[in-house]
This record gives sequence, structure tokens and C-alpha cells, in this order.
Amino acid sequence: MKDTRKLAYSQNKLVKRLQRQVGEAIVDFNMIEEGDRVMVCLSGGKDSYAMLDILQALQRRAPINFELFAVNLDQKQPGFPAEILPAYLDKLAIPYQIVEEDTYSIVTDKIPAGKTTCSLCSRLRRGILYRTANELGATKIALGHHLDDMVETLFLNMFHGARLKSMPPKLVSDDKKNVVIRPLAYCRESDLEAFSVLREFPIIPCNLCGSQENLQRKKIKQMLANWDQEQPGRVVNVFKSMSRVTGSHLMDRDLFDFVGLTADNAQHLTEFDTAFDDSPLELILTRSNAAQ
Repeated sequence: MKDTRKLAYSQNKLVKRLQRQVGEAIVDFNMIEEGDRVMVCLSGGKDSYAMLDILQALQRRAPINFELFAVNLDQKQPGFPAEILPAYLDKLAIPYQIVEEDTYSIVTDKIPAGKTTCSLCSRLRRGILYRTANELGATKIALGHHLDDMVETLFLNMFHGARLKSMPPKLVSDDKKNVVIRPLAYCRESDLEAFSVLREFPIIPCNLCGSQENLQRKKIKQMLANWDQEQPGRVVNVFKSMSRVTGSHLMDRDLFDFVGLTADNAQHLTEFDTAFDDSPLELILTRSNAAQ
């Protein structure tokens, strides 16, 4: 009996934590406003299921009025169980649309066997979703990327693109007609996995990209998993660093005017080069000599 109560308490904390984190992300980045019509992109994976579940819960008690409707893109992958999502969404009594586009054939035709298909697949999917959002009058497009996805993307861009860039919680689409939001930005993937088990979501695997074992993202994911084991909190600190950027301490000349920087015009700076962290030189030298 005690174990049952303990489990229920833990599950309740998980639900409240995820709902709080999504609510905070929405407020921090002004993701959803009064009268918005939010298109929730539902893939059949744990993250998008969780996003829809949490957004519905928040919608019921939000101080503003907004609509939610779900959209799934059936990419005609072999063996895709097309009946699962409609059955699930019918039970929720939420408006939805299944968009059928055979991107699978395009991807397999254009990409040689054994090569990574994710990039092309993602571009095709994104274009179809943007078009659908316009057709259905959506004011926001909600995607199910979470904190771990954003950190993984940061390292992918650094390691393979030499760019300090990640997934922002909110952005404008490249056609400049849609606003994309990521309500799960503050949520850890491990919490979403536990939530998926708790809610018993009918998960649909991605057979197209899930069969590719050597993707660079998977290597980054394993690196972050190792970090979580070795030093819990490191991944979250990396995530937090993306919202605490000091332009004067990086190297982007478009972000900061290094060329025009002099000692005479540095009044606007908030951070400077600190040689000894406010400690007297004599004290530091004394400690160094004592250590020897």
C-alpha cells in the first residue's frame, strides 16, 4: 500500500513538473496568445503525444482563449499503421487532420541506400507542414522538440557545422508566414519517456530514420547520456548557457563590435577581463608557493 502511494505521488509530481515547465516556456517566450489557433504536429512519437496532452491540460485552465488542433503527416512509410492516430484522436475529441504525402518514395529515390535520410525528410516534412498551417489558418505551429534535442542540435552544429546555433523555442519559418513554437523546450527527455509510459501513448516508430544506427545525432545523444551519468546537471547547464550569452566574450564580429572596442568606449560593457577574480596578487602567489 505504501509503495502504491509512493508511486502515485511520484507520478503526480512528474505530471505537475512537465505542465509547469511547458507553462513557463510558453510565458517566457510568449508562445501562445489570446485567440491563437495552434497546430500541434503529431508524429506518433512520445514527445508530440506528450506535447498535445500537456497543452490540452493547460488550455483548460489558461487565462486566455486559444484553439488546438492536431495534424499528422502520413509519409507513406512501409508498414505505417495509419489507423492508430485517428483512433487515438477520436477518443480525445480534438479537431485533427491526417495529411497524406508520399515523401518516403522521394527520399528513397534521392538518397543512396545506407546514407542519412533525415535532412531531406525533415525539409520535405517541414514544407508540407508550413503549407498545411496556412491552409488551416494556424497562427502557431507547435513542434515537440525538448531540452535534450536543443542541446544535441547545439553540439551537432558546433562539431559538424562550425556554428554556435541550436533550436530556438520560438522562430519564424523560412517562408515568413508561420511562427513555430517548441513548448517542450524546458522538458527533459527522460521525463517525457516516463510520462509516455504513464499515459500509455500508442507509440508509432519511425521506420525510415530509426533503422539508421550511425547517425551523428545518436552519437551526440550517447555523449550527453554519459555526461548525465558522470556529472548530473551538466547537460542542463549547457542548455541554460544558451540563454546567458556574453557577446563580448565570444568571437562573432556581427554580434559584437570588436573592431571599434577601446578602453575609452567600454562603459556599455557588463563583463570585463578579470585577471585574478578580485583576489590580491600577493595572496594568489602565496597560495601558489604553498602548494609547491
